Amino acid sequence: MKFAYRFQNLLGTVHREGGLLFSPDGNCLISTVGNRITIFDLKKNKSNTLPVESRYNYVALDINANGSALLAINEEGEAHIISLISFSIVHRHRFNGICRNVKFSPDGKHVAVCKGNNVLVFKAPGLVTGTHNAFEMERVFHGAYDETTCLNWSSDSKILAVGSKDMATKLYSFERFKNFRMYSLGSHTDEIVGCFFEQESYDLITISRNGQTCVWECTVKPGELEVLKDQAPAKKKKTSDDNEEDDVDITKSVEKTQEEVEESLKESPECKAEDNKLLYMRLARHYLADEVRKEHQEAVLTAAAYHPKARILVTGFSCGVFFIYETPDMNLIHSLSISEQKISSIALNQTGEWVALGCSGIGQLLVWEWQSETHVMKQQSHMLNITCLSYSSDGHIVATGGGDGKVKLWKVSSGFCFVTFSEHSSAVTALAFCASKNFIVSSSLDGTVRAFDITRYRNFKTFTSPRLVQFSCVSVDSSGEFVAAGGQDVFEIYLWSVKTGRLLEILSGHEGPVSSVVFSPGLTSTTMASVSWDKTLRTWDAIEKGSSHEVIELLAEGVFVTFNPNGVEVAVATLDGRISVFEIRTATQVASIEGRNDLGSGRSDNDLITAKKTLEAKCFSTLCYSADGAYILAAGQSKNVCIYSVKENLLVRKFEITQNRSLDAVDDYINRRKLTEFGNMALIEERELREGGNVAIKLPGVRSGEMSKRTLKPEVRVLSLQFSPTGQQWAAATTEGLLIYALNSGIVFDPWDLQADITPMGINNALKDQDYLNALIMAVKMNEANHIRQVIETIPVCDVELIVSSLGLQFIKRLLYIFASALDASKHVQFYLKWLKHIMTIHGSSLVQQGNKPALVAVLQSVERRNEQLSKMCDYNQYMTDYVRYSQKTVVKTLDEDHDEMNGKSDLDSEDEDAFMDNSVLD
Repeated sequence: MKFAYRFQNLLGTVHREGGLLFSPDGNCLISTVGNRITIFDLKKNKSNTLPVESRYNYVALDINANGSALLAINEEGEAHIISLISFSIVHRHRFNGICRNVKFSPDGKHVAVCKGNNVLVFKAPGLVTGTHNAFEMERVFHGAYDETTCLNWSSDSKILAVGSKDMATKLYSFERFKNFRMYSLGSHTDEIVGCFFEQESYDLITISRNGQTCVWECTVKPGELEVLKDQAPAKKKKTSDDNEEDDVDITKSVEKTQEEVEESLKESPECKAEDNKLLYMRLARHYLADEVRKEHQEAVLTAAAYHPKARILVTGFSCGVFFIYETPDMNLIHSLSISEQKISSIALNQTGEWVALGCSGIGQLLVWEWQSETHVMKQQSHMLNITCLSYSSDGHIVATGGGDGKVKLWKVSSGFCFVTFSEHSSAVTALAFCASKNFIVSSSLDGTVRAFDITRYRNFKTFTSPRLVQFSCVSVDSSGEFVAAGGQDVFEIYLWSVKTGRLLEILSGHEGPVSSVVFSPGLTSTTMASVSWDKTLRTWDAIEKGSSHEVIELLAEGVFVTFNPNGVEVAVATLDGRISVFEIRTATQVASIEGRNDLGSGRSDNDLITAKKTLEAKCFSTLCYSADGAYILAAGQSKNVCIYSVKENLLVRKFEITQNRSLDAVDDYINRRKLTEFGNMALIEERELREGGNVAIKLPGVRSGEMSKRTLKPEVRVLSLQFSPTGQQWAAATTEGLLIYALNSGIVFDPWDLQADITPMGINNALKDQDYLNALIMAVKMNEANHIRQVIETIPVCDVELIVSSLGLQFIKRLLYIFASALDASKHVQFYLKWLKHIMTIHGSSLVQQGNKPALVAVLQSVERRNEQLSKMCDYNQYMTDYVRYSQKTVVKTLDEDHDEMNGKSDLDSEDEDAFMDNSVLD
């Protein structure tokens, strides 16, 4: 139970190459993030990554009409039907080739897939078709001469339009009709990007890559297609008279006049069918790229989407500009530039009010409401790898630093980035949250250490050194008064004051690059530890003793150092793959873990040596203690994350963070399909056309991938790790993004001090007898959350204080986690808050210990989340009440004014009537 961590969410990556979809209700946006799929709830402002992982990156996806199933296809042609109810893969199918597009039919009975120059039509599984066979093929269309790129169904699901790279759009009918056969539409001079049917019509709009847009009108309406019945041709009966062929019918041999011939042709069935035959006529041709190419001459159209009900066409270009047109006249409604990278995907919601745009080059995802010109959602990933991460003291926020020089803050509960700091001009190397104050410190290769206020979202301090130094690590003491950073080109540690921003001390002593520095977590301690490539671990007390320090010799170069939460021990990762634990006060080694074989190593496509030989050069590059200090989380240049027991020096659990073969060095062996008689295909030199031309050789030391190559395949690695202060989850900064793993309490039965008489029946009997204390103790020992909540909610409010005072501290600690989870889901908020109030009043002094801190932080998180939800609800109710009260006053005031006007008008009418009568009398 303690190590039953499961993948929970993916942060730091919002969109990669692939498609975008809106759910049928239009409230959720579905995006591909590598080999995973993320659903963004735009109403609740929350993101959730499905616990489904593919072996390769997803490139195409579509959702069925009722929103219960999702069809996703990866770059190797493996298709997954994912249930959006159970969030699991229910069917798999291999296409053995690249599939560029997939579409469900509007009636939900069919699904079409573009593979090569063919279109495959399958029967969709579900209640609509009455079949549960996943991929039952119905039709295959071979009309295209080049790769098919896009497709679209008509509103009645009878005609399928397919665009391809041969610059033509083919129309296929799923059934056989008398007045329709395969139809081809040309008029384009580049590959087709999109083809869209109108609502309740066969009229069509086709768009090509160079911006040409053609509007086509169909001669047949949806109800006029005549189904062709399969009938065998009638055989002619042979006459008995053999000489009948020589006989001549004089009546038929007479030559008909021209008028009689025309009348007979009109009455023939062939002519009648010709009049009702499906034909297309081009109404207009528009050149949408002309406006863009005034500023960007080489811009091409990369994505398009169409809303048939609203008749709105959205086009995206390679320069990051999108346009919204009203069809069929192509009147420009709106335009906006969102980036300098190409727009790879576009989607429209059900009403056509929201436009979702994805830029895979920079990992940007934008949902734009074009009528009010406001952002519904705007998220962007790090352009380069996430290099470091840090949790806030309450576990609500995760900060990430990237190779692009940006620092981003993410909310763990929602998965959204809410602020980005871009003051650094080079890669961010380390981050550190202040435990007592609301600021975060970052170090960078640009020679600065910056402090950011996470309340006002500003860079309030910038720390610099007398000479330019590339800082590789940073740390903040527990009081938030001092900041220390180590250099990788200058072998010194710099100490600053946060209040004044002055450089207090330059700590010299290391003879190699300082790879890691960390302050002790103790509230009264100012001890600092640092490791370097000079094979030493040094402990400093710079606040009191200045540059004096103690030196502990290591067996290999130091890579990373971290403090135990108790502040007594430090763990050091060295270049030989070991983790050594030292006690600071006595400078003695208390544990040693040999973890190189546990780390594992994959073989890259370009490696000349085996994975076993590569493993000898691997080591742990990041470490983190658990919240209670009993376990160490370690990872490095591989796909594995290991949890070790410090006391036993044993491997407890190993996690494999990815199965994505689109990344390099995931497998231990090279696929034999890539091996030829000449050797590994990846090692064959790529020369220019001329003989003896330049050779594309990978630069030595390149880790992120050679950017000049046509195909970029980054290497899988874990760059940073950290446990949440609550101990309920941990985060890993990897090549794919920020992975969050959390405890799942419902998958393992983990009782505590279980006895024979502790059963669900015994708990129910104790509740019937009103023996609430005994029932609660038995439920806690069984360690089942449902039974514990049932007992707690049965206890009367008047007995809560007495029961809390009778419970021991070991029971209180376990109950705190139950209260933390119950506050998020239960409606009895005040009832649980009364429990917490009595617990803090009676046992508060005993709970303030390091071992109980994770439980207290978990309760604090739940209370803050509940407070935020209730405060929003109360504010909304207050504003609505004020609005109704003000509206009522306005209505009453208007009625009074109307009543006064009516009274005044009646008085004037009576005066006029009296005057008229007087005048008439005088006359």
